[in-house]
Amino acid sequence: MPLVTTYRFSVVIEKDENGYFGVCPSLQGCYTQGDTYEEVLANLKDAIPLHVEDRLEAGEEIPQPEIVTLTSLDVAV
Repeated sequence: MPLVTTYRFSVVIEKDENGYFGVCPSLQGCYTQGDTYEEVLANLKDAIPLHVEDRLEAGEEIPQPEIVTLTSLDVAV
């Protein structure tokens, strides 16, 4: 039986006029979209393991952030 490693990743999900967009900031290039929040969350749950497997096969390390902070900024332009 293969050894299974569990990773914890933060994800960001944003809603716009086209539906929902989800990204895993720790895994550059790992993002998806969906028509509903539930769909984009399910898509992320599919995309992240595939992304991690590809990185491991390429001999890359899997980043694990120690601290995650989420905030909003008001920016005047």
